[in-house]
Amino acid sequence: MLNEPARAQVAWRSPHGRPLPAPGARTLIMGILNLTPDSFSDGNQLPTPQAVVDRAAQMIAEGADVLDLGGESTRPGAATVSATEELDRVLPALAALRRAWPAVPVSIDTYKADVATAAIRAGADIVNDVWGLTHGLPVAERARWLTVARARGAAEAPPLGVTPMAAAVAALRCPVIAMHNRPARDYTDFWPDFLLDLRLSLALAAAAGIPAPQLWLDPGFGFAKDVPHNLAVVRDLARVVALGHPVLLGTSRKSTIGKVLGTEVGDRLDGTGATIVWGIQQGCAMVRVHDVAAMRRYVRLADALKQGLDFSP
Repeated sequence: MLNEPARAQVAWRSPHGRPLPAPGARTLIMGILNLTPDSFSDGNQLPTPQAVVDRAAQMIAEGADVLDLGGESTRPGAATVSATEELDRVLPALAALRRAWPAVPVSIDTYKADVATAAIRAGADIVNDVWGLTHGLPVAERARWLTVARARGAAEAPPLGVTPMAAAVAALRCPVIAMHNRPARDYTDFWPDFLLDLRLSLALAAAAGIPAPQLWLDPGFGFAKDVPHNLAVVRDLARVVALGHPVLLGTSRKSTIGKVLGTEVGDRLDGTGATIVWGIQQGCAMVRVHDVAAMRRYVRLADALKQGLDFSP
């Protein structure tokens, strides 16, 4: 059977032997390093490898546990880029990060197997995949894999080929964060469809041979969802946690926050903090943020609230 909660308690491991922060004792913080000219909130702010190193130094000092390096914007309407262009953006920055911060865990934010492979080989530790290992599945193949996911295990499936990303992650022996996404917001019944999509990612991972402790889940706040969908996945994030894998929550500066509060992208800190506090109460293990120092305060207080009488300053 897939998704047994006890299996996810074993520590995840970098293929380079670099220690990764253990989920559970406190909520971890992932700092966002976008190398794109067109990201929704911070495009073109890190134009050189040295700028990336400087921003990373700030994030590390502010409390980031993992740095997330991305070379293609995933905002709605953003232009796609080739694997070659994406690698031209991320590999020099990754090399500079590794020289400056050899012990700090780095994830590569990509859905392309070629980019993931090159980045992991160049020193990244984790793949952060906004398509949850499903990118490249034809419609008919996706439908067959959904049948597998309904059965809660790959063993019941007819022979099916895994996606390039699932195969790459298995070969690289690296952790992967599988984010929820789907080609269209064509839900028949949101929660059953949403959870089935996540089980599809887990079925692909199992079939490829990715060990369960190397798998994290992300509800995909802002991806293939409208505002009520996004609010629902945070409100009831415990339903994702119940699948038995650590959960990453990425709400930072997202448009849903702006639509609820009536604020522009530069004025969403408190809205982001509110989603983070709620997500931590629901059991998320790590938050992905632009503003590490500000969000660390929300994280620390939310963790303290969970501890209650067990809290020790």
